[in-house]
Amino acid sequence: MLSIVITIVGILTLGIFGLNYGVDFKAGSSVDITFKKDVSSQKAAFEQYLKDNDFGSPGMTFGAKRVTLRFDDVLSDTKEKALKAGIADKFDKDASMEVNTVDVEIAKELQGNAIKAVLIASIGIVIYVSIRFEWRFAVAAIVALLHDAFIVISLFSIFRLEVNLPFIVAVLTIIGYSINDTIVIFDRIRENLRFAKLKSVTDIAKIVNDSIWQTMSRSINTVMTVLFATICLLIFGSESIRLFSLAILFGLISGAYSSIFIASPLWLLLKSKQKPKANVKSSAAS
Repeated sequence: MLSIVITIVGILTLGIFGLNYGVDFKAGSSVDITFKKDVSSQKAAFEQYLKDNDFGSPGMTFGAKRVTLRFDDVLSDTKEKALKAGIADKFDKDASMEVNTVDVEIAKELQGNAIKAVLIASIGIVIYVSIRFEWRFAVAAIVALLHDAFIVISLFSIFRLEVNLPFIVAVLTIIGYSINDTIVIFDRIRENLRFAKLKSVTDIAKIVNDSIWQTMSRSINTVMTVLFATICLLIFGSESIRLFSLAILFGLISGAYSSIFIASPLWLLLKSKQKPKANVKSSAAS
């Protein structure tokens, strides 16, 4: 039910507002400014300076000694020099500034490559799982993967968080983590099936349930270990990786429960539709 709610709200926000793309995926300039002193108390003054000097109201991430500005338009050389001179004059003469610019064509290429990366990874996983296990496992696994990726995308759309290249890296990392957790459960299901005497769908359901419980401690230990590391990155890490850490955090939680509550029950549903063999009778058939 939680997944359905997040998915529906995510579809609505994506349809109405879309994603909040960073400079990596749209034309514009990103300016990273590093100060030698603490300027956290000067945020209002900094915003006013930008408005007064015709820089508009760019997106801003304001830290103690680091400020990141995101302009929708590409800054000209004149604007860059004026911004650097103004910062040195008004805030910190020892501040350093780095400007990264993306034009329209590069932004479109990055978007296309990001989509291709996710699709290729998903197709590769389907092929591998189909060969290693069976097609029902592959379908269940890919549905769980798409669920995890879309939950993260939905949450970023709902909360209007910035989507940039580290976000794509986070999604691919989540896919790898989620499939690993899912495969562990699927492998235990397959092992238990080898020695089971199946007479009905209820027997298969019991095997799935037992397999989940047999791997539960491993799943909990794994997710908690990675979760602690991710929370530390989120709290103590720099501004540049904060959204990456947040995306990983969303994906970890989603991936942990999708392997148990989505992938495994979906495989059971597909398996229950299989035509009964001589030694396995579907409860529906009986």
